[in-house]
This record gives sequence, structure tokens and C-alpha cells, in this order.
Amino acid sequence: MLNTHLKLLESKLDRENLRKLAAIANDRLHAFVADAIELCRPDAVWVSTDSAEDIEHTRQMALRLREETPLGTRGHTIHFDGMEDQGRDREVTKYLVPKADMLSKALNQIERETGLVEVCGLLKGSMKGRTMVVRFMTLGPNNSEFNIPCVECTDSWYVSHSLNLLYRLGYEECKRLGEKAQFFATLHSCGKVDERMVSSEPDKKRIYIDYTTDTVYSVNTQYAGNTVGLKKLALRLTIRKADREGWLAEHMFLSGVHGKGGRKTYLAGAFPSACGKTSTAMLPGETILGDDIAYFRAVGGKCMAANAEAGIFGIIQNVNAKDDPVIRDVLTRPGEVIFSNVLVKDGRPYWLGMGEEPPADGENFSGVWHKGKKDTKGTEIPCAHKNARYAVALRALKNCDPELDNPAGVELAGIMYGGRDAKAYVPVQQSFDWEHGIVAYGASLETETTFATIGKEGVPEINLMSIQDFVAISLGKYIRNNLEFGKKLKNPPIVFGVNYFLKDRDGKFVNGVSDKHVWVKWMEQRVHNEIGHVRTPTGSIPCFEDLQRLFKEVLDKDYSREDYLKQFTIRVLENLAKLDRVEKFHRENVDDAPIELFAVLDSQRERLLEAQFRFGDMIAPDCFLHDDGKR
Repeated sequence: MLNTHLKLLESKLDRENLRKLAAIANDRLHAFVADAIELCRPDAVWVSTDSAEDIEHTRQMALRLREETPLGTRGHTIHFDGMEDQGRDREVTKYLVPKADMLSKALNQIERETGLVEVCGLLKGSMKGRTMVVRFMTLGPNNSEFNIPCVECTDSWYVSHSLNLLYRLGYEECKRLGEKAQFFATLHSCGKVDERMVSSEPDKKRIYIDYTTDTVYSVNTQYAGNTVGLKKLALRLTIRKADREGWLAEHMFLSGVHGKGGRKTYLAGAFPSACGKTSTAMLPGETILGDDIAYFRAVGGKCMAANAEAGIFGIIQNVNAKDDPVIRDVLTRPGEVIFSNVLVKDGRPYWLGMGEEPPADGENFSGVWHKGKKDTKGTEIPCAHKNARYAVALRALKNCDPELDNPAGVELAGIMYGGRDAKAYVPVQQSFDWEHGIVAYGASLETETTFATIGKEGVPEINLMSIQDFVAISLGKYIRNNLEFGKKLKNPPIVFGVNYFLKDRDGKFVNGVSDKHVWVKWMEQRVHNEIGHVRTPTGSIPCFEDLQRLFKEVLDKDYSREDYLKQFTIRVLENLAKLDRVEKFHRENVDDAPIELFAVLDSQRERLLEAQFRFGDMIAPDCFLHDDGKR
């Protein structure tokens, strides 16, 4: 017998699509779809299952309606976003907050009822003349305690195609769960589009998150970070779910790092966009389990981790054969890949930093392009956007970890936090304990704004845990949840801080792009307590002899004492200034910051001042004690 909402849908869907929807016995789902149809008024509704035919249909429709164009390599397509739709848009991405509730001042928000009226007004009738595509996907491995079912209604076949590559199919999982499926919902419309099928009213772009109903609304945008609801938009909802249930949802990659005797050690890493996250997850010779979002659960005293996603929506700038051979391989051989906002000439994609000279003309996100073309403000338009992307399924990568869909997840041994810090933190260091790592490296993560977020680039800012934009609970509670999570574990993952962007006095980086592989191998050996360390005021750093050996083993590169001093000399004044900025941020923006946070910062300040008194403002690593007690 049809429920009330399905009866309403009888007049909106044909028999076959009604049958597909009715097969999922979930009244809230049916209500969401019925309300979405009533609001957006599509001409037709198509419900996708997990069948190969349905998956291929969504790809073919993206091509047929010119939301994507085929490229010269089999399976490759190109999608363009508008000139003002090239990244996550902080200004128009807001939480819908009920009057009785309050989020941290650092988070962008609007009163719930006011926001709903605004965004629903923009969505009203937005799908006239189009088909609403109803997709079922999941976050986390299916049939697992990590799993979260999701539904997305969209009028973009490009968005639907992206879902195929980036997430696990969820129609059968939603059927299995039925009324038990507490799903996240996304409603998206491109809004008005121009002749290139690009959203044409960027001033009316809105991305609103209603955490009271686990629903995301997105309109007048196509950029995947704003429209693929399971991406960072769902992360905001997942953080609230994890908060209620006592686990962690993190903006982190997961990687399997090989060590002695054939072992594989799983490490996670949090980096803001364009700070080396994907390239660290994709180190040659190691395995990738995920490049963006990870879920952590305490199971039997162990930290078990799983990738929320099944694909990569990665920044393509600077992907080249030398630095990123695995990604370069999948981007240049036949297989299903969606490129976005690169330059196309004669069916071939070109991007910034690819290692060869691009042509002087072609088509890009601005339309027909030629070298020297300028925008309406007189600024020269590059051949490809800095935030140009590729979407590809993880299984397409030769180094995809075989545990990707393991329902139990994998045991996590280490976590790294990395940002853009030109002046203070050394390239790699180990925390003294879980609490120190979460505060000194995670909650103190400092970076610079990049092209991945719309707005001015190069502005220093605190981006705690690289997740600040996505935290839908108070920031203080989020930090406290991390601190408390460690207490549930018999042996918490070791926390490391990394910084690939430290510069010398002449403004040159003190380490090379490939050096990160050495830092990761050092972490892997520290996890197993195979090598020593030097204890400094900000954490434990590598011993020179170990780095000398690792640089030769990993990169076949000589490593000098001069390199070591440039990279691991402790800069006291810069570190003290960093502590001041971090403390100021938390006192001004985090209303309920844990007392433990300020205690950790105070202890670090005392250690730095004591070292400064003994050794001066620039302290060579040889001044500190090695783990064997010798100086």
C-alpha cells in the first residue's frame, strides 16, 4: 500500500520511476522527493538505481545535454564552471541556525527561517524544462557502522556523473535499510544557464545547510564543491552526527605506508586545500585509501578509520610526471575522468604546472580563450584556472589500497596536520602526547588562504584541524571531542605536525617537493619506535643521521648537515609569535575553548622561553637532548 507521500508522487512520476522509489520503504525519503518536486517543478523525474545501465545513462545524458564534452582520450570528458564559480564560496555558504541555537562566531550562519525563505525562493520553479535526477549514494563502506545513506535531487547530469565516480552506489543499501536509513539529503539546481550550460546568475548563488533536518540546499552554481552534496556540505552534517554518537569525522586523507618486513602502516593527514594533501596521500610506492574525508571510530580500544568517499575530486595544478606519477598516469590513459576548468585544444586538456608549454589558444572556463585575454576588470585570464580539477574513481588508480571498502575500516597508527607556515614550524615533528598534538598541531594549524576558496589569496589565518569551514558544532566542542576521543583508545595514533612551506631568510623553501616522502617514512618508523628523536620545545624532531639515511634510501639524495640546520633550527621568536596568534584566535572566536587548550599553549610558551634563555633566538637542533639522553 502506498504511503501518503507516494500517493502524491503518483501524478509526478511515471510507473517505472515510481516503482524504483517505492522499493525504498522510507517515508521521510518520499516526503523529501515530493517536496523537492513541488518546489522546483521539473518536467520529468528520473530515479537511478545501482544498475550498470543507469550509471551509463547519467554519463550519456551529461554528454547529450553538453554539460560535459568528450575529449580525445577514451572516457575523458571536460566540464566548465562559470567565471565566478571556481571554488567553494564561503560568503554564500551558510548554516541555517534556529533562533534558540548558536554556533561559533567564526562560522558563517543565517537565521533558519529567514534562510529557508530565501533559498527556497531561489529554487522555486528552477527545474522547469528539465529532468530532476534522484540519486542514492553512501558515505563510508556499505553494510558497515561507518555507513551513512544519502539522497541527492539535482537537475545537473554533470553532478550526477560526478557522484558515480566519487561515492559508493547506495540504492540497494537504502532498500536494505528501509525506515532505518537516517539519510542526508541534498537539493540542487543549476538555476538559469547560458548557451555553454553554465550557471548564469552567480549573484544568486546560495549554499545553505539545515543541520536540524540533515538537508543541504544549493542553487545557481555548478562547481562540484558547492553542488555534490556528499562532499564538504555533508561533512558539516557528519560532524554533528559524530558529535552525537561519539566518533570523529575528519578532513583527512588515509594512506598505507610500507615499512620493514612487508608491513603496511596506516597514516591520516589533515591539510587545507593546496597545501600538499593529495600529493602526500599519493606518494609513489605507497597506497591510497582516501584523499579527503575520513571517519574514525574507537573499536576495542583501537582507532579504526574508513574513507567516506570512493573517488578523488582533486586539484590538477602542478600535477606532473615527476612529482605526481600515479595521478599523471590516470589522467593520461583511457578511463573515466572528468576534467573541469582546464584549457582544451584539439581534444586535449592542459593545466598549470603540467610540465609542458600550453597552446596559445583554445577553450577554457572563460569561453574561447587566447593568450592575453582579459576579464571585465582588465585582469589577464590564465589558460587554466588555479583551482581546475579532475574527478576519478579511486579504483582507477594503480596504488588504490585493497582495504578501501572493508566494512571494519583499517587501524590507524598516526595522524599528521600540515599547513602553510613560512616562518615558524619545522618540516616535521612529533607531539609529546595525544593532547599536545591535537592542540599544538591541530587546533593551532595555521595556513594562508589559497585559490581553492573564493576570495583574496595569501592571507594568513588559523584553520584548526583544516576543518574550520565545515564545523557545524561549536569549535570548542569540536576540539574537546578530539581530546576525549583519545581517551577511548589504548594506544592513540601518534600525532605529527608537518610544514612543507618553511622558508629561509631569503624567502626560499627549505625543503623540496619530494622531501615529504622522507618525512612520511620517518613518521612510519617513529610509530614503530625504530629510530630515535630530538626533543625540542615544540615537539620531537628527527636525528640528523636518520634523515641522512632516509634521504638516500627514499630519494637517492645526499642530505647535508647544512640542510638539517636550515630545516630544523628552532626559531624562537617566530614560534612565540605563532602562539600569540593562536591564543588570540581561540580567545576571540572560540567561546567554549577547553581549558586544556590554553594549558598546552602555555606549556609550549614556557619551554620556548626557557630554551631562549639558555640558547638564544635561533637554536640549532644539536642543542637539545636526543632520546638516549645525550647532547
